[in-house]
Amino acid sequence: MLSLPALLALVVAPVIGSFLGSLVLRLPTHQPLLLARSACPHCGHTLGPWELVPLLSWLVQFGRCRHCHGKIDRFYPMIELAALAIAGGAVAVVPPEAIGWTCLLGWTLLALALIDRRAFLLPDVLTLPLLGFGLAATTALAPDDLPDHVIGAALGWGGFALIAAAYRALRGRDGLGGGDAKLLAAGGAWLGWAALPAIVLAAAVLGLLEVGMRALAGHAPAADEPIALGTWLAVAIWVLWLVGVPMVGMIGPSGL
Repeated sequence: MLSLPALLALVVAPVIGSFLGSLVLRLPTHQPLLLARSACPHCGHTLGPWELVPLLSWLVQFGRCRHCHGKIDRFYPMIELAALAIAGGAVAVVPPEAIGWTCLLGWTLLALALIDRRAFLLPDVLTLPLLGFGLAATTALAPDDLPDHVIGAALGWGGFALIAAAYRALRGRDGLGGGDAKLLAAGGAWLGWAALPAIVLAAAVLGLLEVGMRALAGHAPAADEPIALGTWLAVAIWVLWLVGVPMVGMIGPSGL
């Protein structure tokens, strides 16, 4: 039988996903988030509550606006499904006391990954609270490990900040965003300093795979074309939180 935290996570996940969809689209362009009403992008009709039920409304309306029959972007149901998948992963892997923290981590990383993919931006309003929540989660789940996680946050930010400064001095342009340093700091806060090399290595490998696949498809990026490293940092942090990093003796909540 599912625990109460597991049931709550699965029930609220699509609703959280719907909110994250608005967050991803509106935050980079500084559009109002909490007070703005959702509307059809084609005809401008303000959507009613029955048109905003996560997943169900999109299915019942066959992916189209009820008023103008304009096509609703699949981005909306996909991010709701992704939020549900994150909750499912948390329920399947971590103990009940870690489900809430794991969902918080996964949902925030999902928003950051998509924002960076779309706008090459990792907003402080998401990365800095994520860092704080990482230390809070450590305090709640493994208080004896808190010093390692504080060090991880400091090393994560400091390491990337130094690399960014060195690249700027050598090349005369930015090669690593400040948001990447803050996201790696958040990864250190959640996973501890020993996990930092694995986070960076996994993100770098995933980024190189993306470049390789684009090249094979005939769309190789230009030398000065930015790569959304934050997207792959987010994926790496999430996976390592779920499975742990046994090669460096670091375990995630699955080992609690």
